Amino acid sequence: MKRRNFIKSASLIIPGIAMGARNLTGKTQQDSKRPLIIDGMGEIHPHYPMELIAEILDSGTNAITVTLGNPALHGPESFDDALESLSVFEHHIDSHRDYFLKATRVSDIDKARKERRLAIFYMFQNTTPIGDDLDRLDFFYRLGVRCFQLTYNTRNLVGEGCMEPANASLSIFGYKVIEKMNSMGMLVDLSHACPATMSDALKHSKDPVVISHSACLAVHKHHRNISDDYLKALGKNGGVIGIYQINPYISPKGYTTSLGDYIRHIDHAVNKAGVDHVGIGSDREHRIIPDTAEEKRKLELEMAALHPDKSRKINWPFFIKEFNTPRRMEVIWDGLIKHGHKSREVEKIMGKNFYRLYKDVIG
Repeated sequence: MKRRNFIKSASLIIPGIAMGARNLTGKTQQDSKRPLIIDGMGEIHPHYPMELIAEILDSGTNAITVTLGNPALHGPESFDDALESLSVFEHHIDSHRDYFLKATRVSDIDKARKERRLAIFYMFQNTTPIGDDLDRLDFFYRLGVRCFQLTYNTRNLVGEGCMEPANASLSIFGYKVIEKMNSMGMLVDLSHACPATMSDALKHSKDPVVISHSACLAVHKHHRNISDDYLKALGKNGGVIGIYQINPYISPKGYTTSLGDYIRHIDHAVNKAGVDHVGIGSDREHRIIPDTAEEKRKLELEMAALHPDKSRKINWPFFIKEFNTPRRMEVIWDGLIKHGHKSREVEKIMGKNFYRLYKDVIG
């Protein structure tokens, strides 16, 4: 859907205008005493069968923030792609209201839990869809977007991504973007930012920020992981880091990467940022991923569309074996308990920290 047609029909999908949810009679009500579980950045695709969504819900997952569009795009193409992706998700959620609830505030998580639905928050992993127009932040906010990542892998008008060599600071426009987002209750995401851009944003944002999907550089050296200095700064800022589940970003072990390797990142982040500032941001699909040549090829094509080096080879598998299930959040919960975390700490990591952050910033 091109921008003209989308803008013309935008009023049909602005939060609060769409028709009410379908009758949920017969569905098991979510037990309000069950732990709150939030994936701060995960993947829920429109092609998922509802049987898979039902199992994700049954595992206890209450809310997921999903990425809209292709974050590698720049220019007018990025705006058109953003509108198209919004349109697809709006239609998908509207078609399956007994499973999904579009979330624009924290109370929507509470409502979704009560009704045993999955709360879906929208985010973009790049500010390229707004171009150089701050008013587009208002436009996307009205359409339900509650989080923008400042940069993706490369440089944009706001700042610089983690794969650029220059390590540049925020631009003048970047400072204005953060100020605008702070003023409207939109969450600033620093995932994929280079160190200088991240440092500037942490200092400039008056609201807590999020690093929705990353891990710890001290545990495994990877350009997407975060140094101890920034983990400490994030804690002081009041923000949250979501530890992702991408195998080669967590460990060099390949097939033998384990739950224990993952929990080492959580433990390190807790040690440096504080237990109130660590969550889960899977950055991957909640389905079972087949270990096949066909699946690897699909991932290669996906990554080629996102990565500035189109010839770059991927390190397969991307999945961690113990997480290759729609019940992965249960696996993490049980693993944290087994590794010595107290229940109140696990509750924070699995959902309460993101809930608090969303309440503080989004409302």
